[in-house]
Amino acid sequence: MNPILQEKRFSPTGEQVIIQDGECMTVKGAIVKTALLLVLLLVAAAFSWTVTYNSINPSTPFYYLIGGVIGGFVLAMIITFKPRLAPYLSPVYAAAEGLALGCISAIYNQQAIAHAQATGAVADPNGISNIITGAILLTVITAFVMLLLYRTGTVKVDNRFNRIIKVALVSILVFYLIGIVVSLFGGSGGRFYNLFFGNSILAIVINVIIVAVAAFSLMQDFDLIVKGSEMGAPKYMEWYGAFGLMVTLVWLYLEILRLLSRIQSRN
Repeated sequence: MNPILQEKRFSPTGEQVIIQDGECMTVKGAIVKTALLLVLLLVAAAFSWTVTYNSINPSTPFYYLIGGVIGGFVLAMIITFKPRLAPYLSPVYAAAEGLALGCISAIYNQQAIAHAQATGAVADPNGISNIITGAILLTVITAFVMLLLYRTGTVKVDNRFNRIIKVALVSILVFYLIGIVVSLFGGSGGRFYNLFFGNSILAIVINVIIVAVAAFSLMQDFDLIVKGSEMGAPKYMEWYGAFGLMVTLVWLYLEILRLLSRIQSRN
């Protein structure tokens, strides 16, 4: 289960979700706020993308990347434990994530174009590679498909479903932590290093599994936003729900981007 969108945080009996002025969250309100956060993210991403390509100082994009990652993480922790602050901090979080995503996407784009040129394919050094457009389109399509599966009841978000996703998320977290240790102390080129950062078939299969888990996590996000509305959670929880949904969408995009980059590097 998404550690951010937990059902108990939407319960009107919790201390942090006392309803004020009789206003309750709605699904429509959460959708509108999700759209607003995504717009802020895209604007910030476009800015840092431009900086990455046009900055005279090559270290400038690095500062945006690190600042976005650290700032986004700190803000996410505050919002997670203080949902009342979501209306004020979620837009800032979206901007921070956008700065980081723009830099990351630009780096992947440069690598993809360099690979295309090295293999003799025609590639504009200042253009947008197929893996960027592909990652964006696949993220949008995946989100739409998951919403369709949820709305039609094709896949039931029940206790069994939640348990499976919870186990998968914990396993992925452990996998990420091992990857961090390997990157710091394992050196490059080794078997374990290639498993986490290489383009082997096994690395691609694991990447596909992570993408699938991220995709199905979206269904949990949809379900908890709906339940929050049905339980009469306060209005500010629309921002909290939008924030949690955006966290999953960003994760999904990054994993799809990694997957496409790995596949391209094998060609």
